[in-house]
Amino acid sequence: MSHAFTIGALARDTECPPETIRYYEREGLLPPASRTAGNYRLYGPAHLERLVFIRNCRSLDMTLDEIKQLLRFRDEPQAQCGAAHALIDEHIEHIGERIAELEQLQTQLQALRHQCQPVGDAKKCGILDRLEQKSASASERKKSRDHIRGAHGPTTSVR
Repeated sequence: MSHAFTIGALARDTECPPETIRYYEREGLLPPASRTAGNYRLYGPAHLERLVFIRNCRSLDMTLDEIKQLLRFRDEPQAQCGAAHALIDEHIEHIGERIAELEQLQTQLQALRHQCQPVGDAKKCGILDRLEQKSASASERKKSRDHIRGAHGPTTSVR
């Protein structure tokens, strides 16, 4: 290994918390680090490059499964990149669906905001009154629970 990084140095260079680096190792996104005689992890340039790739994918709100697929494509440089195109196209579609859901949420929140005009006492607040009502349908309650759910439903919040 020409240049070795401790987990702290790798964390600083990638702006990625050490806990997240360890998590990516456990999940198989990063290969295991070598160990020193004192059992400290040592990472090389390949770890740094791979972690930058992972972080860039996470910044695009990709799931760990999507990242694993892209890493497999990356690890086979002679393969055609059509599968990567398909994965990104699917991700774009999911993002479009999420944008539509967020726009609907925004409309609901704007309607709620207009329940109380002008600002007055809390006991007469139309917003608080509306939120206390049982009139929200089951689908509305589910949407409100899931409104910031990631591009594909539940995902790991580790970045």
